Amino acid sequence: MSQSYSSSQRVSRTSAVPTLSTFRTTRVTPLRTYQSAYQGAGELLDFSLADAMNQEFLQTRTNEKVELQELNDRFANYIEKVRFLEQQNALMVAEVNRLRGKEPTRVAEMYEEELRELRRQVDALTGQRARVEVERDNLLDDLQKLKQRLQEEIQLKEEAENNLAAFRADVDAATLARIDLERRIESLQEEIAFLKKVHEEEIRELQAQLQEQHIQVEMDISKPDLTAALRDIRAQYESIAAKNIAEAEEWYKSKVSDLTQAANKNNDALRQAKQEMLEYRHQIQSYTCEIDALKGTNDSLMRQMREMEERFAGEAGGYQDTIARLEEEIRHLKDEMARHLREYQDLLNVKMALDVEIATYRKLLEGEENRISIPMHQTFASALNFRETSPDQRGSEVHTKKTVMIKTIETRDGEVVSEATQQQHEVL
Repeated sequence: MSQSYSSSQRVSRTSAVPTLSTFRTTRVTPLRTYQSAYQGAGELLDFSLADAMNQEFLQTRTNEKVELQELNDRFANYIEKVRFLEQQNALMVAEVNRLRGKEPTRVAEMYEEELRELRRQVDALTGQRARVEVERDNLLDDLQKLKQRLQEEIQLKEEAENNLAAFRADVDAATLARIDLERRIESLQEEIAFLKKVHEEEIRELQAQLQEQHIQVEMDISKPDLTAALRDIRAQYESIAAKNIAEAEEWYKSKVSDLTQAANKNNDALRQAKQEMLEYRHQIQSYTCEIDALKGTNDSLMRQMREMEERFAGEAGGYQDTIARLEEEIRHLKDEMARHLREYQDLLNVKMALDVEIATYRKLLEGEENRISIPMHQTFASALNFRETSPDQRGSEVHTKKTVMIKTIETRDGEVVSEATQQQHEVL
């Protein structure tokens, strides 16, 4: 918005309005001229005619003097009012300069600098958050890999447990077979003992029979000798019993050896399965510890990430509040500057209106002075040969110099964009 003051709104900064002393000098100067004219014409005029003319002139002059005195008083009041308004104008100009000296652009620069700093912090926090997210993703990948390895180890453990169960079944079967063989061995040993016992009983019976037969032989010499036959029979039975015992022992030893070998194999397999199971347990425990550590690390990182997000949200809210407060202060300063500019414009308009009114009164006063001085010159010209005013008298005339200052102020959105000043000098 551009505000331009025309010629009707021109503001005088220096001596656009004559002071009270100047006005009085202008008012008194014609009287001195008239007195000198009277003194110069005293030798030529009739004093009676001059006296009558003076009475009429004095009466008119008195009335005009009263009117001029009233106008002079009003003019003095207006001058005082103008001085007061000029003082207020100077105060307002000083206030406007002070407000301009505050450098509102500096506030904007500070706001921009703080905003850039906040943006840099947000960028840094965003980068840090991205790094934390990358680390979290890496840890999640490691966790997935460890979970996969844990599943594989669990499968291997299940296979080992299945093998161990199979080995245990084999061991149980071998144990049952061993127990069965031991029972069979015991039964065979009992059978062998029973056969030995029966054999011994038979031998005792045969011996008893042999003794009876021997006795009978002794008693009856004519009977044949049976000792050799009994000896042969005993030898046969003993060889048969020894053979049976040897076969039973060999069979028992072979069975015991087989069972021992099977038990040793089963024990070795069981021991190996136990060793593998212990190793699997140790691996599972180590993997479990690693998973727990990774879970703790993941929980810690997630907690840190949540805390950082909450802190970032709080800081962002604080920064938004600060930005809103700074924008509100800038808007308030703009409104205040616009209000001062409006007040300054109103005062300039009032001052220019008063300058126009003062100029109007000055023209009226000058018109009255001209109206008064013209009849007096005509009267003296008709009564006597009016002499030309001397150079000294012409030099006593007062010339008023008016300086007109045209000030153009261009504002946009309540801010002063440009300001131009132009001076014009006029001689009144």
